[in-house]
Amino acid sequence: MTTPQTDAPGAGRRLLRRGAQGVRGTVARRSRLFIYLAIIGPGVITANAGNDAGGIATYASAGADHGYSILWTLIPITIGLGIVQEMCARMGAVTGKGLADLIRERFGVRWTALVMLALLIANGGVTVSEFVGIAAATELLGVPRFVSVPFAAAAVWWLVVKGSYKRVERIFLLMSLVFIGYIVAAFLARPDWHQVLIGTVRPTIRLESAYLFTLVALIGTTISPYMQVFVQSSVVDKGITADDYRRTKIDVWAGTIFSDAVAFFIIVSTAAALFKYGIRVDTAADAATALRPLAGPYAALLFAVGLFGASMLAAGVLPLATAYSISEAFGFEKGVSSSFREAPIFLGVFTFLVVLGATVAMLPGLSLIHVLIVTQVINGILLPVILVAVLKLVNNRELMGAHVNGPIFNVAAWLTTIIVSALSIMVIISTLFPNLFRG
Repeated sequence: MTTPQTDAPGAGRRLLRRGAQGVRGTVARRSRLFIYLAIIGPGVITANAGNDAGGIATYASAGADHGYSILWTLIPITIGLGIVQEMCARMGAVTGKGLADLIRERFGVRWTALVMLALLIANGGVTVSEFVGIAAATELLGVPRFVSVPFAAAAVWWLVVKGSYKRVERIFLLMSLVFIGYIVAAFLARPDWHQVLIGTVRPTIRLESAYLFTLVALIGTTISPYMQVFVQSSVVDKGITADDYRRTKIDVWAGTIFSDAVAFFIIVSTAAALFKYGIRVDTAADAATALRPLAGPYAALLFAVGLFGASMLAAGVLPLATAYSISEAFGFEKGVSSSFREAPIFLGVFTFLVVLGATVAMLPGLSLIHVLIVTQVINGILLPVILVAVLKLVNNRELMGAHVNGPIFNVAAWLTTIIVSALSIMVIISTLFPNLFRG
């Protein structure tokens, strides 16, 4: 039976309408995807920069010392980090100003100068540790530090000083991909995934000094003062506004979840390969070396490559965060896309920290322990101050209008601030009096 000819035009029109709707839907989906990709950057870069040489060492040590039982802590840590980063990103989008700029306006120049001086000293010390991480990683790969460190410093400096914000962001995002190596390394270590699941969902609290010390270290290494400065300043530098707030929030939470997922797999890999043998590690390089005979050469190689990428990323972000904060605090011109003539203080501070970090990292017989103790104490003092300032600013209706914290979010934010501040004080005490917490 044939279809009547009169139905053909109607059927054709219906098919054309469906086709047009399908094309419009595809175009709309692609447009939304491109918009999200355009927004992604500040949150992902900031959170992953937190997984620096010191962070990797902390996660590796936690897995080696306590196995899978410490994994559950990453859930509240992820929530706390996301809350803090989201508030700063929101302030940047709504006010168009960096954190140091707002602190100066609301709390005065003297208070701001003191905070900036402490931040400069602390970030200078941590920048040195990032270049030491680069040296350790490349030496594991067979490249001496006297070759790798100057090359890395020159590459980071050239990227920022001679590049645009868009180029710097793209390179930093590409550096973040190196963390995928830790996920692969975890599978190469052949963990007991059933025990991994139990350790993740079942909180285990041991009233032992070593366990409590590790818990404090995990939280302390995840939320650092420079991260709040960088995420807000980079949101402003990228030109994100309140209209982009929803997508920026996605970027922040995506970065937070990815970075803590990396931490999760670092703990899993060292717990699987080292915990059962009672092997302790103090640095990320120690972990890579210890993994070689137990998890295979590829796992060790991935750990070394991950350490190099993580240190490179943090070696760029830390000096940038410091340059942003000092320039904002004293009203100097700033911006990655600026030239030396346009922003001499901003690029001068960045250059000084890169040169300082690379030079000190190449000194023979270097022991970083005293430098790291001082920087850890300074960061421990700064963090509660920064978090309280963030909460006061983000709840100021004159600044934020309708974008202030809601009641539930505010409770979560204050609770995070109180807990992190208390643990920060514990970090200071445990750093100055290590025998008090170690048993």
